[in-house]
Amino acid sequence: MTGTDHDIDAVELEILRNQLESVAEEMGQVLIRGAYSPNITERRDCSTAIFDADGRMVAQAEHIPVHLGAMPEAVDAVRECDPDPGDVFVLNDPFAGGTHLPDVTLVSPIAPDRGEGTADADPEIVGYAVSRAHHADVGGMTPGSMPAGAREIYQEGLRLPPVRLVAGGRRRDDIEDLFLANVRNPRERRADLRAQVAANDRGAERVGDLLSAHGDRLLGAFDAVIDYSRERVESELRALPDGTYRATDVMEGDGVTDEDIPIEVAVEIDGAAVRVDFEGTADQVPGNVNAPLTVAKSAVYFVIRCLTDPEIPPNHGCYEPVTVTAPEGSLVDPQPPAAVVGGNVETSQRVTDVLFAALAEAAPERVPAGGQGTMNNLIIGSSAFAYYETIGGGAGASPGGDGLSGVQVGMTNTLNTPVEAVEAAYPLRVERYALRDGSGGDGRHRGGDGLVRSVTVETDATVSLLTERRRHVPKGVAGGEDGRAGENRIDGERVPPKVTREVDPGATVTVETPGGGGHGDPGDRPDGESED
Repeated sequence: MTGTDHDIDAVELEILRNQLESVAEEMGQVLIRGAYSPNITERRDCSTAIFDADGRMVAQAEHIPVHLGAMPEAVDAVRECDPDPGDVFVLNDPFAGGTHLPDVTLVSPIAPDRGEGTADADPEIVGYAVSRAHHADVGGMTPGSMPAGAREIYQEGLRLPPVRLVAGGRRRDDIEDLFLANVRNPRERRADLRAQVAANDRGAERVGDLLSAHGDRLLGAFDAVIDYSRERVESELRALPDGTYRATDVMEGDGVTDEDIPIEVAVEIDGAAVRVDFEGTADQVPGNVNAPLTVAKSAVYFVIRCLTDPEIPPNHGCYEPVTVTAPEGSLVDPQPPAAVVGGNVETSQRVTDVLFAALAEAAPERVPAGGQGTMNNLIIGSSAFAYYETIGGGAGASPGGDGLSGVQVGMTNTLNTPVEAVEAAYPLRVERYALRDGSGGDGRHRGGDGLVRSVTVETDATVSLLTERRRHVPKGVAGGEDGRAGENRIDGERVPPKVTREVDPGATVTVETPGGGGHGDPGDRPDGESED
């Protein structure tokens, strides 16, 4: 590694890079340990990162891909509001830097007092500390703020453009009260929000410590590590064959109708540059599977990182060689007041799948078979509680090995909520939680198996399911067999992929998640080869 303007040698830059990434990781730990909701403390549905003064991501904790790829848009939205030192901005508007309404983002300018200039001079903003967390409820027409039948974003919850939650170091109780006035379980929401503030404060404090120790060489490292990552990604892209690669896939309805919704992509590789165009993708739809362009970009960035060296430091430099375009008003660039809550969690997964399918010709040795292709969103709640879970499934087999079973794939990276935590925190009882044996596709390398999770509700409640791959199975490749489709049931009745139902005490919700596709001819699998 070499710095461009500050002559930072490889050893020093590696030290500084690791120190910056440790700041982002420490922010994440503060958030996870300080929050109250199992959604954050157990599932860890949150992300943290450090940006420079120009809004470029410098370091991130390895948390949730769909959060992190879209974070730069949130920082840009805040920078347009002329932030001052001591401010903390809150936002969740998908049309102003957010992803979907439950993902609440806090952006804090980092402006350490460096002891320079006059006593009344404002400290210089050198960067931003950012946290994004999925809040279990932000209002809207159903508990959990993820209604399957939403037709407008207004039905999905409270929508906040960038606004100061903290101004000049003083918490604005009026804004916090506004945020909490129309959400379920406001005590839990308040605690989670303040945990995010604490995480951002820790990030700003630690960057200040590094700046005191290293001075302007730290700011030089911002540029150098971004340049290094860009150069590494460009080198990887040059190794791929030039050309335009195309693929198409579908969403299984939008919660309003069950009709398939096409997604088309053309990926042009030209030397060290990649251009991704979604021309041909369906227009935005009445239901909530519309995905803001920031979400589609996140999926593109994720796939490019998967096809290049995963050891490349993740930052703004990884994204610079990539251009993403989509028709305005389409499924992946919807316009207000489109409903979008399912687009963030489900359409992002399909964009990932269709990109992998397009690039399989360019990099067959790196592209896996189809994974479960869904987050299997299960939301159960009432005015008193809101339980949210994304349920793992089968990963697609790769050219080098079997797919993992019972894991999150694609645009999410959360843990599960342990049975003990579910039953302690909510009026729910977990009846079954097991691997779905045989749901992965056979092959030279086998696809991973999905999961079965059955939950009995012990009170009157609303159940919402936002899922995919219930009709269209995860595909096997190179002769591998397809994985099995998923299935949702309420009290034994099979229900659509996207549904909201009122249930009585004693109702049981069962989610069987898809298995991953197999890779290679099953006949080529050596006897006794491990399935791990």
